[in-house]
Amino acid sequence: MPIMLQDHFLAFLDWWRINILLKDKQPNHLFKECDIWWCSVGMNVGVEIYGKGKYFARPVVVLKKIDANSFLGIPLTTQPKTGVWYVPFVYASKKQYAVLSQIRTFDSRRLRDKIGSLPESSIEEIRKSFAKLYILENSHPAQLPAEEDGAGISG
Repeated sequence: MPIMLQDHFLAFLDWWRINILLKDKQPNHLFKECDIWWCSVGMNVGVEIYGKGKYFARPVVVLKKIDANSFLGIPLTTQPKTGVWYVPFVYASKKQYAVLSQIRTFDSRRLRDKIGSLPESSIEEIRKSFAKLYILENSHPAQLPAEEDGAGISG
């Protein structure tokens, strides 16, 4: 196995071990919207954002609490990014970027340590940017192709 592939494989094995530990962890009920937590996002594939260090963690902001055990979260980065998928903000005197293209549902067992909470102005900017990208105003449902026998779907 080539060295680079072997390193990637070993990283996935390490993540697999952490993942098993997370499954046995008690859910974290202390999180709330606007919180920033170190979160074990894992070792992911391709363009998916992944965590760093022993626990494959990175900062994630809680955008929306779904229930007592899960939330819609946005991974954060300090690497300078531009474009509509990135929302810059300053937290603890450091420029950060919310990576909207990587938004996803997280189980609260992935949460490790609370970093802090975003001020309302920062979370409001992130919410506005999210709405522009994900809420399609005046959108129409995709047209479904007619079936071969001519009995297309109407509606």
